[in-house]
Amino acid sequence: MNHNPNLQADQNFRSPFFANPVRLLAPMEGLTDPLMREILTQIAADLGRPYDWSVSEFIRVTQHVLPAHVFYKYVPELHNDAKTASGTPIHVQLLGSEAQLMAENAAYACELGAPAIDINFGCPAKTVNSHRGGSVLLDEPEVMYDIISAVRRAVPSHIPVSAKIRLGYTDTCRMDDIRNAIAASGSDWLTIHARTKTQGYKPPAYWDKIQNFNTLDIPVIANGEIWNAEQAQNCMTQSGTSHLMLGRGAVTRPDLIALVDNKAVEDATTLSWTDLIGHQIKFLEGAAKNDVVLVGRYKQWLGMLTKGYNEAQTLWGSIKREKNRVAIIDALNASVE
Repeated sequence: MNHNPNLQADQNFRSPFFANPVRLLAPMEGLTDPLMREILTQIAADLGRPYDWSVSEFIRVTQHVLPAHVFYKYVPELHNDAKTASGTPIHVQLLGSEAQLMAENAAYACELGAPAIDINFGCPAKTVNSHRGGSVLLDEPEVMYDIISAVRRAVPSHIPVSAKIRLGYTDTCRMDDIRNAIAASGSDWLTIHARTKTQGYKPPAYWDKIQNFNTLDIPVIANGEIWNAEQAQNCMTQSGTSHLMLGRGAVTRPDLIALVDNKAVEDATTLSWTDLIGHQIKFLEGAAKNDVVLVGRYKQWLGMLTKGYNEAQTLWGSIKREKNRVAIIDALNASVE
């Protein structure tokens, strides 16, 4: 285990992506879809601290090279130089277990404009794991190596390939094997959610265990249970890396990105409920299959916002049974009158 605090700083100079400590928006299936990415990256840009990049929800690779419309569905930003409207780059995440097929899909994603490829070895969903995808592969480090190295060979050398993992599947007993597989694979960097699959999303996150990966000759990004600036600082201290990926905390407090590195948090630029109203309305006016889907997605977000805003708790009480999108927009406007 390496506890050298200068290690990550030294690694930063090896990639233009890591010239400074990076702050990323996490891929969260069913949560950070293209609409949510557009909203959250716009807020971050408006606050003067844009995300360095975001990673798409995973695209499942199973039996063939996916057609272009599938990539565009998950990553419509590919039509816009792979960036959100506010200019945040979007990296394409793939999930699967067949190395050659993953490689072929990664190469095609790059043809469509993907600026980087991320490989998902962290998803804890039972349906995904039962089909040999996501975190279940943490018990097969040799397969992880095969996938990452095959993708690395297939993707143009100037396009980075990264991996996102958890600390293990049922436990952490294979961390050394996982680290060795990553080291040999050619991955350009590694993101670690500091829990096992079995631990799910239950607090705490075990940031200190990320130290086990700091001997890798690539940047390491820490992720998991970062809800406020204090936790962000604790995560960096305990993990030994200055790079962070923000997940549910960034959805609950969309201004978290602007608070993370502010030493005087009480003086930080924050996003008031009034400031957030327009963004919520934009979400409710966004693209979706139908209003039912859009209202359901918005209520998911509002439920998370109740942890960060008292006004959200009041609004939730008044619209939790409301199904009409326009009525919800009216209630939003009324919440600041």
